[in-house]
Amino acid sequence: MRSFEEILDIAADRKGGRSAVLEGMVPPKSAEEIAQIPDDRWLAAMARVAMMSDDWFYDLVEDRRVIRSAPKIRAIQENAVFILDKNFGTRVADWPAEDFVGLLEWMQKNGSRLGGGTGSYLLRSMGKESYIMSKDVVARLVAEGVIDKAPTSKKAKQAVQEAFNAWKAESGFNLSDISRVLAQSIG
Repeated sequence: MRSFEEILDIAADRKGGRSAVLEGMVPPKSAEEIAQIPDDRWLAAMARVAMMSDDWFYDLVEDRRVIRSAPKIRAIQENAVFILDKNFGTRVADWPAEDFVGLLEWMQKNGSRLGGGTGSYLLRSMGKESYIMSKDVVARLVAEGVIDKAPTSKKAKQAVQEAFNAWKAESGFNLSDISRVLAQSIG
């Protein structure tokens, strides 16, 4: 596995310099800022449907103006209840970046349809330090010998976490920035 500096150099060569690679990277929010995000921000549109009746649910499934996927609509309702029941913002804020894989596992296990990239994208959009397993990030991890394909097993996901932790300790960069640099070293 190359050092983070070497991977940053690869990305810089591809993108026209380090400043081009690092431009626009927004630091993650602090744990205090994340903990202060009210549930309605986390829930957004889900808050309104947390208590929906079954009649309303079935009307929504039939409505051609909206996504008519019953599992997706049910996931909105289930995730609203999940977020309200679990003190979600505080739990996310308190979860250490060095165990981001554990946070994703918790969300996938306890939420609805939060596996794959969905959980990572949600957390990144809300300001949580995170990595996203885009095809370019996966390609870089494969090139570095961390994994041999997109990580689906617990062992492979842990290997990804360990690589990110090593690069973070080496570089001082956060997981979000490391993820972006890895992606730019490929795509």
